Amino acid sequence: MVETIGAETGDPVSTGLPGGGQRRRLALAGVGGSVSKGRDFTRRALRDWGWDGTETAEDVLLLVSELLTNASLHAGGCQELVVTSGQSLRVEVFDGTRVLPLLNPAPRRGVPGGHGLHIVERLSDRWGTDTHEHGKAVWAEIAAARLLSGKPAEH
Repeated sequence: MVETIGAETGDPVSTGLPGGGQRRRLALAGVGGSVSKGRDFTRRALRDWGWDGTETAEDVLLLVSELLTNASLHAGGCQELVVTSGQSLRVEVFDGTRVLPLLNPAPRRGVPGGHGLHIVERLSDRWGTDTHEHGKAVWAEIAAARLLSGKPAEH
């Protein structure tokens, strides 16, 4: 299933996705509070897919925060967040620039900034970028098996 959620209306529109997975989209162009909205959106998807309540699910929310924050700080803002279920969970953040993110070769411990992509690299199984006509998507994937077998999150 594909579920598109409009930022203005919040109304879902669903269509099929090959392979029995589900894709959910959240429009974020010009929307304030995109990081918290993206985390809430992803949390609902994880719950709906039975992938919530584990440390790995918390890692996914951190990945979403990092990708959305990077788009806001370095790419002029996020256009759209897409989460897709299947053999893995794929998180994609679309922005309006084709400038690729750079992994800071030597982030300084205890100093803010320069750690985001290192966090994405450490928490995900794979990550990368895809450019397109109107910008790029920075994506991260976590195997579904990790989400199903993760330890319960401590609160």
